[in-house]
Amino acid sequence: MRLLFLGDIVGRPGRTAICNALPALITRYGIDFVVINGENAAGGFGITEAILNDVLDAGADCVTLGNHSFDQKDTLVFIERHDRLIRPLNYPKGTPGKGSTLLKARNGADVLVINAMGLVFMPDLNCPFRAVDAELTACALKSGADVILVDFHAEATSEKQAMGLFLDGRASVVVGTHTHTPTADARILPAGTAYMTDAGMCGDYNSVLGMDSDEPINRFLTKIPRSRYEPATGPGTLSGLLVDIDDATGLATRVQPLRQGPCLAPATPEV
Repeated sequence: MRLLFLGDIVGRPGRTAICNALPALITRYGIDFVVINGENAAGGFGITEAILNDVLDAGADCVTLGNHSFDQKDTLVFIERHDRLIRPLNYPKGTPGKGSTLLKARNGADVLVINAMGLVFMPDLNCPFRAVDAELTACALKSGADVILVDFHAEATSEKQAMGLFLDGRASVVVGTHTHTPTADARILPAGTAYMTDAGMCGDYNSVLGMDSDEPINRFLTKIPRSRYEPATGPGTLSGLLVDIDDATGLATRVQPLRQGPCLAPATPEV
């Protein structure tokens, strides 16, 4: 099967790019399942139910979150009624929503999507390694799910790389999100797991992490907030990766970065 993962949606430019481009990408590449990180979709902070529905209508099968999961307070309510929206698995017990979901792909495969959040320079949650390990013990590759994707929302590249190797051979794909900058290390790990340290973002790259640059520059220069962060408003670029997965083993056979839009050099996967 073929799986597409797209990095953090940042504001309207990211949403517009996805809604305009995703249906054609699904058709062109014969994509069976799409996962998108949506934690910055609503003005850069969280996601609304209306935005979630727009992204799902465009062709996403699952939307993951991160440290901005509940910046939109309504999310505490509507996340409970959406099986295709998940927040990090390692939030404390009793947090609304869930950290994993098992969904059907277009080709009939059972896909387990897990969202976890790192601890280095991030909120103090439960251990993501133990949380994901327990989830994969309960629903293992090929016995519980045909395909397993882990979105590891983390700041430190070392923590992401450690998670990739920790899960090598147990997950189909381990991909990092959060830093909004695509890394050049998309590859298949020794035991067959597709890996990329950070998928980048879907947003305006003529910015500071998708935000209009004036306020971040002001804060670096003066250390005094002058206004709230606002998403940049230029054209959005899609960034992520396309993974081919062996139906027999659930492991990756090919991984290709995808970048489409202005500012970044394009990366066009082979059909």
